[in-house]
Amino acid sequence: MTSSPLFDIEGRIALITGSSRGIGRALAQGLLEAGCTVVLNGRDEAVLARAHAELGPIGKVFARAFDVTDSAAVAAHVAAIEDEVGPIDILVNNTGTQHRAPLVDFPDEDWHRLIGTNLTSAFLMGREVARRMVPRRRGKIINICSVQSETVRPGIAPYAATKGGLKLLTKGMCADLGPSGIQVNGLGPGYFATELTEALVADEEFSAWVRGRTPAGRWGEVSDLIGALIFLASPASDFVSGQVLYVDGGMLSVL
Repeated sequence: MTSSPLFDIEGRIALITGSSRGIGRALAQGLLEAGCTVVLNGRDEAVLARAHAELGPIGKVFARAFDVTDSAAVAAHVAAIEDEVGPIDILVNNTGTQHRAPLVDFPDEDWHRLIGTNLTSAFLMGREVARRMVPRRRGKIINICSVQSETVRPGIAPYAATKGGLKLLTKGMCADLGPSGIQVNGLGPGYFATELTEALVADEEFSAWVRGRTPAGRWGEVSDLIGALIFLASPASDFVSGQVLYVDGGMLSVL
């Protein structure tokens, strides 16, 4: 039951990449609780199976283990999902990784790994799912960007480059797919406490910087992202496209 039909996404089919843990898993849970059928994705079959088992009692959930940086795997698994589960209404490109190192010491292989995981995967998944959304003339694609789509800290220049690229990919996808009734937007988290950021949260100096730099005075909790996600996935955003909705406690708004 929703307070407004504008936000009703019950019965929609959502595919979320990188959803076996962290922010992706939280997004999956949020869409399940909103009544969506959710397809989880990840490369680690054991971790994916655990997430599938944990989320199963909440709603209708499936799991597909495949590499979203592999074009052939993307094509095969998107086809299989549509055949076995149904037409994908919502695609959330969440897969991402990080590597911190000074620019002059940054290894080539980690540059290419970040580009592939954070940017190429969204292009491959968006292209393949859009090929099926376009004839249906409807669909929502949500790319998980970052405050680093706009700004950067020392040691993460390649990561920021991938997230800045994802912001512009979002706008380009909007330009190409908007005439077919598809909305493409970004969701930009600030600093969030997850199992993947435990070391940063535990670093009191860094944690104090986050709290002091954020007008809300705290780290984000994954539940803070759900409302924005549902808005971007629902009819409420049918005239919103090419935007990045930052959920950052106000961080980007202040010096």
